[in-house]
Amino acid sequence: MKFIRSLYNWTLLKAQHKYSVWILSIVSFTESSFFPIPPDVLLIPMIIANRAKAWAYAFVCTLSSVIGGIAGYAIGYFFYNSIGILIIDAYGLMHSFKSFENYYNQYGILIVLGAGFTPFPFKFITIASGVFNLNILLFILTAFIARGLRFYLLAGILFIFGKKIKILIDRYFNILTILFFIILIGSVLLINLF
Repeated sequence: MKFIRSLYNWTLLKAQHKYSVWILSIVSFTESSFFPIPPDVLLIPMIIANRAKAWAYAFVCTLSSVIGGIAGYAIGYFFYNSIGILIIDAYGLMHSFKSFENYYNQYGILIVLGAGFTPFPFKFITIASGVFNLNILLFILTAFIARGLRFYLLAGILFIFGKKIKILIDRYFNILTILFFIILIGSVLLINLF
């Protein structure tokens, strides 16, 4: 917990750094295609440190995440048998991916919408969208809606309640960290059930 607390404090300090937006953009991009850490880990402390830029940060996250989602789609569409399999297997989701096709063919857009808004690993969905040949324009539009809702809602909450949330995070940091990891691991386990 001390390491995560140190990382949180470091992120708050670096939120004002001249390259912080670029780092946020890179994390948002890579998280949508292969990176395991969601951009919220950077977005939350950055908004808490500078609430005036909440909407700009949400825009950066949304745009970068959708572009990263397009990269994930391309991995699934063009490179699934080489890169895509490695990414899916690295998360231990190969069995789930194979049984996922039937659900995806029936509910593709709803799955993209749900995964883009929740802590569900979005990279799994972006790669699946390419593999199962979901209409690329529908995928991009749905990804913009889902990711935009997620990041702008988070930005709005932090913009309005930022000081209170910072106090809450500082007071209950360990509990919130454990809760975050439970939700993250629960999402992966949920995928494995299918």
